[in-house]
Amino acid sequence: MSGIWVWLEQFQGKIPSVAWETLGVARRLADAQGTAVTAVLMGDGIAALAEEAIAMGADEVRVMEHAALADFRLEPYLAAFVPHIREGAPQAVLLPSTARGRELAGGLAAELGTAALVDVIEVSVEDQRITAVRPIYEGKLFARTYVERTPAILTVRGRAFPRPDPDPNRKGEIRSVAVALDPSAFPTQVLEWIQEAEGEISLNEARIVVGGGRGVGSPEGFEPLRELARALGAALGATRAVVDAGWIPYKYQVGQTGKTISPDLYIACGVSGAIQHLSGLRGVKVIVAINKDPEAPIFKVARYGVVDDLFKIVPALTAELRRRGLARG
Repeated sequence: MSGIWVWLEQFQGKIPSVAWETLGVARRLADAQGTAVTAVLMGDGIAALAEEAIAMGADEVRVMEHAALADFRLEPYLAAFVPHIREGAPQAVLLPSTARGRELAGGLAAELGTAALVDVIEVSVEDQRITAVRPIYEGKLFARTYVERTPAILTVRGRAFPRPDPDPNRKGEIRSVAVALDPSAFPTQVLEWIQEAEGEISLNEARIVVGGGRGVGSPEGFEPLRELARALGAALGATRAVVDAGWIPYKYQVGQTGKTISPDLYIACGVSGAIQHLSGLRGVKVIVAINKDPEAPIFKVARYGVVDDLFKIVPALTAELRRRGLARG
């Protein structure tokens, strides 16, 4: 077997923080076993990212460039990736636990006849096997699991592991890998991408999230939350109920059918605390709840709670941050 491989997700030439965190996990596993880390970059016109991958901990970077790989689609990515995994025979392939990473992980496991462990929050090497801990039953329990077949496929939850520090003096090998693909052979194509608002902080990478629920009352009720988020340098989140009501777009939804987040701090404003929403908060370190209802379920999981009107408390918090010169925006 040939070391630990990492799929370095990139989108429009940028690598998200969770991909670097995943590379850091691979580095730790490889060091524990005295083996090497191979990072795989796939796309078109992305070769310049390889040097950065070496600096972040990869021993080898395999660059696969082809017009059919310019946008993420499962079929061409599998067609390009699977043969090289079979040839290289890594012990494990790690991917970031993003929508793309989870989709690719499932496809790899099916094609390679192995298993995928999704949303891993701990990893270790036990008896020469990679063992992972991941949440199950909506985060109520944790399972310690290993994959008997190789390669083991693991997706790494964002912000569950530290991002490695770059070392510009690191040396490694960069290989350009020839990819032969017929674009007409794949049944899907990307027509356009929905662009994130410029300057907006991603829910997946935010250290602080300000979330709103039914208690905000209307689409306009999110404005004080947006102001607080700007002041904190935070991302904005929402419950399914307000997304379904059309008060805020789906991209802000946190929960079982939305995004799972892992910030240091989550400020829940007018959020009742439905199970569906709480399942997306399992990785949150500290929850602060602001709600007029003292019996709201959110208070059972919050470390700090304020029983009051959010439209009084949230603007007061924003004003105090600005008064103390702590506001970021």
